[in-house]
Amino acid sequence: MSNDLPWELLGWQPNEQQQQQLQQLQVLLRHWNQQLNLTRLVEGPDYWIGQVFDSLWPLQPWLSGAAAPAANSKGFGVVDVGTGGGFPGLAIAIALPKAQLTLVDSVGRKLEAVRAMAQELGLAERILLRCERAEKSGRDPNCRGKFQLAVARAVAPAAVVAEYLVPLLAPNATALLYRGQWNAADQQKLCEICAILQARAGEPQALELPEARGQRHVIHLTPKGPCPAAYPRAVGIPAKQPLGGGNN
Repeated sequence: MSNDLPWELLGWQPNEQQQQQLQQLQVLLRHWNQQLNLTRLVEGPDYWIGQVFDSLWPLQPWLSGAAAPAANSKGFGVVDVGTGGGFPGLAIAIALPKAQLTLVDSVGRKLEAVRAMAQELGLAERILLRCERAEKSGRDPNCRGKFQLAVARAVAPAAVVAEYLVPLLAPNATALLYRGQWNAADQQKLCEICAILQARAGEPQALELPEARGQRHVIHLTPKGPCPAAYPRAVGIPAKQPLGGGNN
């Protein structure tokens, strides 16, 4: 199935080692899924399109080498907030072999499975796991303002994810909001929220997933200056009281 994917949309093609790692990751997911029910997207197109391709397509500028700072540069740091069963973090670690990944999740059992999979895939030296809520990561001096790329996939409404990710960004860095459906009202609300966080929201980019798997959007968030010290708010508050009062 992997050879049938339209990798050209990403300006990137997995090399032989990356292909083997992605195939091995599928085997490992099957194993751990029997114990923890990490994800339903494990077999065939569910895995290759619903997991791998859907995780990687928003990274096209970094995969193709068009983005700055370059993902193949020393010290390129990526944080995946709410990694769950390891996506998009593990797929990114495979696709960007020089990147340093920090994977954040509050469920310890899931992170232990991710740790074991990373070890089997030969990725352990480039992956740091943090078992905590995203709000705590955003206030930790070891994380706040430290990352060149911040991502979150299938985690929370856009207002909540923005508050999680923007405080983690270094100057000139980017946060990627993975979304499904998206409209002009959603974009306007996100722009207002980003203004509170001292960030700007780029124009949404859309893609139809292969095999009619649905439409996806990604919105790039970039800092205009340091995120105000008030954000992220205390654990649980962003989800209970989203900035802007929205739930897009």
